[in-house]
Amino acid sequence: MKPFTYERAADARAAVKAAAETPGARFIAGGTNLLDLMKLEIEAPQHLIDVSRLPMAAIEAEGEGLRIGAMATNSQVAGHAEVRRRYPVLTQAIVSGASGQLRNRATTGGNLMQRTRCPYFYDASKPCNKREPGAGCAALEGVSRETAILGASHACVAVHPSDMAVALVALDAEVETLTPSGEARRFPLMELHRLPGETPHLETHLIPGELITAVVLPPPPEGGQRYRKARDRASYATAHASIAVAGGKVALGGVAHKPWRAVTAEAALAAGASPDEAMTAELAEAQAIGENAFKLPLTARLGAATIREARGETP
Repeated sequence: MKPFTYERAADARAAVKAAAETPGARFIAGGTNLLDLMKLEIEAPQHLIDVSRLPMAAIEAEGEGLRIGAMATNSQVAGHAEVRRRYPVLTQAIVSGASGQLRNRATTGGNLMQRTRCPYFYDASKPCNKREPGAGCAALEGVSRETAILGASHACVAVHPSDMAVALVALDAEVETLTPSGEARRFPLMELHRLPGETPHLETHLIPGELITAVVLPPPPEGGQRYRKARDRASYATAHASIAVAGGKVALGGVAHKPWRAVTAEAALAAGASPDEAMTAELAEAQAIGENAFKLPLTARLGAATIREARGETP
């Protein structure tokens, strides 16, 4: 691990000001992803700003919805009575991710900002445009079992690892942030992450130094909610494919560079299509590379089955 300096932020405004003014600065809270990347020297921030003790861990009502502070841990969110009662898809998604120990430490804001688990991103001896822009993408002609089938580009085929974010996209959640100028922003969470295009190293639409302060959930949608995930083992494994259903809203995970809002499937369902027909429509433009071809039928079957389950229909 390369040397770095450290400070503990006294308040959110001081944190974003320090991040904007200090070259190579990064925020750290739970550190469950960043510290691993620092140990491997995949990331080498020059300065860490500890935001873990900022008073942003409350989970409280906001109108008829719910506001989740960015410092609330994944375990706190998943176990919260109102989340379990009104947003069960979020609890299901969170508990399917990582391990109990990591969920006890990982924060809501950090979960959204975690980076891909693509093996070539983690291997500094291999080319990776996400790690080193312009280097190339080793996954295109290498081990491709975990790569994207939607929204990928010739520059990057990595997938986003978060389960929580998939459920939040299906729930139409919004993100609150604080910019270095001291202004608060609020925008749909589905607009937080970018597709790779020509710049896969730019993963979100946040400006440098901007800090996520909360996630806001609208009133729960009418209809059933369900999250399902297909993976190699029952715990501590990222998704080959996952799906969150919240009423008439559908989001996919493990198949794209960002949580994938399945708007084509949603429109098909609203028009009276069956779950199988809706998933076929959603995946019409999906593209497999090498070893990940199994993701197409897997995602289609998993998606249709989960939609039926959320509706209370017999599989």
